[in-house]
Amino acid sequence: MAVPDVPKAEEYLQQIGYYRLSAYWYPIRKLVQQQDNSFALGNAFKAGTQFKHSTDLYAFDKGLRLLVLDAIERIEISVRTEVALSIGRHDPRAQCEPALLDKRFTTAKNPAFVDSMHTGWLRKLDERAATSKEEFAVHFRTKNPGETMPVWIAVELLDFGPLSPFLSGMRYSDVQAISASYGGLRPLLIKSWTRSLSGIRNVCAHHSRHWNKPLVDQPALPNHGEIPDLDHLSQMAGANRRLYAALAIMRLLLKQINPRTNWADRLKTHMAQFPTAPNIKIGHAGFPANWAALPLWN
Repeated sequence: MAVPDVPKAEEYLQQIGYYRLSAYWYPIRKLVQQQDNSFALGNAFKAGTQFKHSTDLYAFDKGLRLLVLDAIERIEISVRTEVALSIGRHDPRAQCEPALLDKRFTTAKNPAFVDSMHTGWLRKLDERAATSKEEFAVHFRTKNPGETMPVWIAVELLDFGPLSPFLSGMRYSDVQAISASYGGLRPLLIKSWTRSLSGIRNVCAHHSRHWNKPLVDQPALPNHGEIPDLDHLSQMAGANRRLYAALAIMRLLLKQINPRTNWADRLKTHMAQFPTAPNIKIGHAGFPANWAALPLWN
């Protein structure tokens, strides 16, 4: 790796940290053949590598994380509102009623255990309700001491982390009602997508390398022809393992939530600023050639 300005490099390492910055070296390190003929990343860098390539990529990734968090925030607020509307029509405190939820969520997997997923989830929700410093939570506790929050208030305490398992624990008909608000998606897709977006949100919140990181929770993809805007994903091997698939899903959902959003344009503008460097390309994040010209993004 060429380091023409050593003091500047030391300044970056002081500000960012060696191990955080070294995460951006993966695509520019040489592969070394092992004794079993497999390959692993070595300590040497590919020809033409400069220290600036990694810092440019770090700065680019930071901007990308902010765009992703913006999209996820809008989707998260929309989904939790739909959850409250869907299940709240049965009972104001439907989140507490096992009879209104899927049995797999409310039944302990092992008879030796008292807790079901629902019981554990409610316990965490109660802790949030009891300790939240949000004005609405403080107001409710003051006005209704000892009472359980109605679902349309309780959902305001939920980010994608606890929201995702609850959505998966709802009855099929209620998830179907939610899916209808996003163009009539199959319930399987909206449940899978919220899990995947929850994992991505966590990566972004911890300021971790994001642009080419394999997705921990890989989103289920629609069947070919089911959602034409996403048909191109079915033609790409391993599409749901990389960030592009998640971005495509975010774009699809945002088109339903806010058809006038300019988020796609902002993403295209940012991706056009991808660092110019040998051995680094947006294809490493799963972006297909000419992706910005696809109907989904226009």
